[in-house]
Amino acid sequence: MRDYDEITAFLGEWGPFQKLMFLLLSLNIFPNGFTGMTIVFVGDIPEHRCFIPGNLNLSEAWMNRTIPLEQAKGKLQYSKCRRYRLDVIRNLSEIFPDPDSVNISEVEQEPCLDGWVYSKGQYMSTIVSEWDLVCGNDWKGPFSMSVFFMGVVIGSLIWGQLSDRFGRKIALFGTVAIRTGFSLLQVFSPNWELFCIFNFFVGSGQNSNYVTAFVLGSELLGKSIRNKFCALGIGISFACGYMFLPFVAYFIRGWRMLLLAMSFVGFLYIPMWWFIPESPRWLIPMGRIQEAEKILQNIAKKNGVTAPATLFSEQELEDLNAQSKQSHSFLYLFKTSNIRAITIINMLIWMVSASGYFSLSLGTPNLHGDDYLNCFFSGAIEVPAYVAAWIFLEKVSRRFSHSGSLFLGGVVLFFIELIPSNLAILSTVLVLIGKFGITIAFGMVYQYSVELYPTAIRNIGVGMGSTASRFGSIISPYVFYLGTYHEFLPYIVMGCVVVTSAFAVLFLPETINIPLPDTIDQMQKIKRFKFRRHDRNLNQRHENGTIGENVTVTSKIEKI
Repeated sequence: MRDYDEITAFLGEWGPFQKLMFLLLSLNIFPNGFTGMTIVFVGDIPEHRCFIPGNLNLSEAWMNRTIPLEQAKGKLQYSKCRRYRLDVIRNLSEIFPDPDSVNISEVEQEPCLDGWVYSKGQYMSTIVSEWDLVCGNDWKGPFSMSVFFMGVVIGSLIWGQLSDRFGRKIALFGTVAIRTGFSLLQVFSPNWELFCIFNFFVGSGQNSNYVTAFVLGSELLGKSIRNKFCALGIGISFACGYMFLPFVAYFIRGWRMLLLAMSFVGFLYIPMWWFIPESPRWLIPMGRIQEAEKILQNIAKKNGVTAPATLFSEQELEDLNAQSKQSHSFLYLFKTSNIRAITIINMLIWMVSASGYFSLSLGTPNLHGDDYLNCFFSGAIEVPAYVAAWIFLEKVSRRFSHSGSLFLGGVVLFFIELIPSNLAILSTVLVLIGKFGITIAFGMVYQYSVELYPTAIRNIGVGMGSTASRFGSIISPYVFYLGTYHEFLPYIVMGCVVVTSAFAVLFLPETINIPLPDTIDQMQKIKRFKFRRHDRNLNQRHENGTIGENVTVTSKIEKI
């Protein structure tokens, strides 16, 4: 019996319609590239120090001595969260006109009771400078982004159900509306708490839009185009949106105006409603056969081919409906030791890939050099990464290319601590190489997960991996936040977990050029390292006069 792809093969693989859908759905991903990353500039921490009221009548010399010096990141700098007690300083200034004649370091210190002064050398305003998210409130900055990823988790669950119930097209443009609408509302946030609530809803629309566009493209495009659409179309469009962010942020230095400008991009997608159709593959199991046939006939017309008089026989419609109604509980992912091992490793890879990707992306302010150039390069490095991911998906072993990408992305991070301060640009290069390797792995993980699981539990398997990645995303803001305690700690932590996951990939089965499994019994077996001990007795004496019994241990990868 023919499946959907065979039934619709008359449409061709790469006609005018497929090219238009490839372009429009790829462009739909463009805002996702900057929506999640605007916090790099919106939530950046400007240089700051305690505010000193002007009514103290201190001389300029005494004013400059009100802030204590402290050691931070290997150098002496003014404290950002402490000042000397102002009542003591005022009394000393009245007695000693010259502060150099007094040992001020022995004066008691106090927190910034009157607020902070922020440098406007780079930003006119950020959420940090507007709501004082520093010192005792410095945890609120990373939390703002964690809330975004919490929205991603909830949005994935809700919009996935809505997409299956009401259609891919409605979900696609619904997520665009959510993402755009709440981004606009953020502009008018009166306080940090409301900003976080709006950021939650922006996250719920952002990633759900990405996933819905991926699903719709996979259902509208032919088999030979899907890998290219996933790695090149969606991936490069996302990277271009990422690179667009620092270009706009360079000219708009206030966080509200920056969000306003980026939000308006969403309105450009309204005309796409009249060009992107609903998925016929989704319409059929919903019983909307006439709509599906009409869309397929329109596609045939645009591609200049003639549609068959009867597209689906009654038996084919029954089979397609039966396939779509097959469902299993997520417990099937842990039913046998083989599936359980594959699921655990797959979830680990998803989580580490997402955590590493967003940690390095959001950690742009921790890099040396210009923040805008660093952000641009962080986005630009994704273009060759997604091209490499596509090549690997087409030509190379899944296990070794995926493991090698993660290993490259993790191991270079260990060397950052060894770079001398006068070669800071080399540290940035190593971070970009790490981002390159992790992005390749992130670009491949969707397809690899699809190939690991049988049809009966494929959606559940990919969904569990995707959910694991959301939790990796939630903790990622706090990974780069570790840099406030030790400059290189984020890179050491990420290097360890990414390299560990690189070795874990080697235990997964190989799937390239192997038909997709339809049943659980057809799944390939997890691999393990089994050590076998071979004894060899030497029954003759050697010239050195000893009787040797050599024991050798060999390692072999076997299927279980």
